Amino acid sequence: MRAFVFPGQGKSVTVGMGLDLALNFLEAKEVFQEVDNTLNQHLFKLMSEGPIEELTLTENAQPALMALGVALARVLEKQSGKPLTYFGQFGAGHSLGEYSSLTVFDMFTLQDAARILKKRGIAMQQAVKPGVGAMAALLGVALDIETIQKLCAKAQKYGVCEISNDNAPNQIVISGNEEAIDAAITFAPEYGIRRAIMLPVSAPFHCSLMAPAAKEMEKVLETIECKKPLLPLISNVTADKVSNPTEICDLLVKQVTQTVRWRECVQKLASLGVTETIEMGSGNVLSGLIKTIHPDMRLWSLEAPKDIEFFIENYKKENV
Repeated sequence: MRAFVFPGQGKSVTVGMGLDLALNFLEAKEVFQEVDNTLNQHLFKLMSEGPIEELTLTENAQPALMALGVALARVLEKQSGKPLTYFGQFGAGHSLGEYSSLTVFDMFTLQDAARILKKRGIAMQQAVKPGVGAMAALLGVALDIETIQKLCAKAQKYGVCEISNDNAPNQIVISGNEEAIDAAITFAPEYGIRRAIMLPVSAPFHCSLMAPAAKEMEKVLETIECKKPLLPLISNVTADKVSNPTEICDLLVKQVTQTVRWRECVQKLASLGVTETIEMGSGNVLSGLIKTIHPDMRLWSLEAPKDIEFFIENYKKENV
């Protein structure tokens, strides 16, 4: 069994992403054009040429990554002559990657997804004033949630300090007030954490400080007409499969302030019988995390035309 996985913001945003696809495939070009028209913005030009400082703004990065995921999906379908559901049984995404999955699998239209993510990006950026929040990555061998929770509890004397991303056994991210995150970095060696580094982010994502953004997303999602996705989603919030559109929207609201349980999402996929993941997007960040979580998982990363060609060729050889 296979699952499609879609990356979040982070290191997946790069200048030039999607350009090869648009130059080689009309269906990809049409996706980027539709997003541009919907947002009344030259987003694809920004994706192609930068500057990176503008592209990585949350309100731009989120619809851009979603558009790339959809473009890749449509190219794969066109080139293989098969629907995406022929290749996989589940969809999953890291943070905004959930929206990419839900758009690819028809819960959201492309136009609605672009509008939602533009508003989500703005709401998350405006929820906390600049300089108030921060995030840090905690790195080490066999990090466990209980230990990090104890660290956060000690740092909460200085403000909000919460687990925002349980990414892998060797990587957990915390988020909150800058003073509390600074304190957590100072205390980290006491808890056996090998490295603790501040992340260059514009806001403290996936923590309680994002409550205003969650309220805004609740309003936005109430206005959207949704269909049942073609493949079940493995939710970041519950680390379990979900298909009901109303339930999914509720989880998308909660996702803004709650921990992205990516390690558990991958473990859930494995428990469901998934042995291969197909990462759809810029870079291979999720594949790297999945390899750490479940070393036996077979990994595919589709970003460029050659990746799609290689995947289709191998699939045909193995399924003669």
